[in-house]
Amino acid sequence: MPPRKLSLDQFNRLSVNDYKATQKFPYCLILDDIRSLNNVGSVFRTADAFRAKVVYLCGITGTPPHRDITKTALGATESVAWKHIKDVAVLTKELQAEGWIIAAIEQAEGSTLLSDFRPEPNKRYAFVLGNEVAGVRDEVVQLADLVLEIPQFGTKHSLNVAVTTGIICWDFLQKQ
Repeated sequence: MPPRKLSLDQFNRLSVNDYKATQKFPYCLILDDIRSLNNVGSVFRTADAFRAKVVYLCGITGTPPHRDITKTALGATESVAWKHIKDVAVLTKELQAEGWIIAAIEQAEGSTLLSDFRPEPNKRYAFVLGNEVAGVRDEVVQLADLVLEIPQFGTKHSLNVAVTTGIICWDFLQKQ
């Protein structure tokens, strides 16, 4: 017999309240100067799916409620904790002071390929994702504890920020 798709009521998903009460994985996402509100919404969905502790929205990154974020988030702005922090460098320093390991997701000299990345046990990670065109700010790359680079094998230089987020989250959880 061929497989059949599950219906939504067969997924046994958590309610928003149950999700909020559930322990999150030891990482957060920092979005800096993300122009596309659809990308922001997609990141919220990914953060929900992979149980991120919090999403920080920095710089010009839009915040909920906004119809373009809501359209792609599909309700994840209600389940995922988020904060707007104007200055990403200030946030980076604050998180480091609290013991978070800051990982800029960028193509840079001395970067670590994601395939070679091994998270330290019992450590919390903050993954910084930058602007769709300019990437992670140089200042934040300099402040970061490490720079992670996703290996790419085609003709393009980068991936969409929402796609990158999914890869980073999945990879991190697989290595826990």
